[in-house]
Amino acid sequence: MAKFFDELLQSATEMDEIVRGERQSSREFQIDALQIKQIRQATGLSQAQFARKINIDVGTLRNWEQCRREPTGPAKALLIALKNDPEHVLAALGA
Repeated sequence: MAKFFDELLQSATEMDEIVRGERQSSREFQIDALQIKQIRQATGLSQAQFARKINIDVGTLRNWEQCRREPTGPAKALLIALKNDPEHVLAALGA
């Protein structure tokens, strides 16, 4: 589990460098509103529970799911990680 967390932390660090313009992105990922809702539903969590787990306001999550706003930076990276491996990411978050 520690190795997985270290890899997740390294990915978040690299993503932050990309956002600050210090590193080039190797790929571009799009997360749309439908995917965000599907990612949350795959975890079995309500909007309020999911928002608490990823440390955002539930209103922010609703805005993402209703196409009013898009996640950026670390939130986008976390959603991609959750999409790819929800079980381990939730475990790393202490879920």
